[in-house]
Amino acid sequence: MRTVLITGANRGIGLGLTIAYLKMGTSVVATYRNEASSEELLSLCEKYDNLRVRHLDVTDYAAVSAFKNEFEQLDLLINNAGYYGPKGCSFGDTDVDEWRKVLEINTIAPLKLVEALYPVLEQSSEKRIAILSSRVGSMQENTSGGGYIYRSSKAGVNSVVKSLHNDLSPQGYTLLALHPGWVKTRMGGPNALIDVNQSVAGLVEVIEGSGDQQSGGFYNYDGQTIAW
Repeated sequence: MRTVLITGANRGIGLGLTIAYLKMGTSVVATYRNEASSEELLSLCEKYDNLRVRHLDVTDYAAVSAFKNEFEQLDLLINNAGYYGPKGCSFGDTDVDEWRKVLEINTIAPLKLVEALYPVLEQSSEKRIAILSSRVGSMQENTSGGGYIYRSSKAGVNSVVKSLHNDLSPQGYTLLALHPGWVKTRMGGPNALIDVNQSVAGLVEVIEGSGDQQSGGFYNYDGQTIAW
């Protein structure tokens, strides 16, 4: 059975992606960091026998390295875990400790996860990796300034995706940077433009339709290319 790993799956887009792939009959390994905020995810185990739920802090690199032992092979990795950090962060008002935390989770951890899981991804003929980014990480579309912490973390992970594509696509890997849209989640807030179901449906379509021609690209949830 095809196996997909989804990180940060306890709520919002990660939970939506988990449900979508479970309904497709895929074997899903879904991770969470905090059990207290993961009741809905954990309850899915009673309904789906193709779900394994695991605790994982993506910045605990010893645990990340050992996590490959959960798999005989891994076909699709969706790195959804992320952290917004403090809102605002205008010029002259950046919290350095929070900046480090956001960069750790959003930029460094996705690469370390791919490195750790490389041996089990190698066992697959699919070798597909999707990393959730954000449109605010686009250099070309940054016309407003501000948002230094979150913007820089997503611009950084975009660079990670591009380098992974250059390094791994010759071995048959497909690498994607994906913008889920402005989604009505705890992070996106109530004024966001789309709901989780709309975002997830688009993301799944983009992921499942991707191949050599799409690898190394930055895509909106509706499939439109976003400028780096």
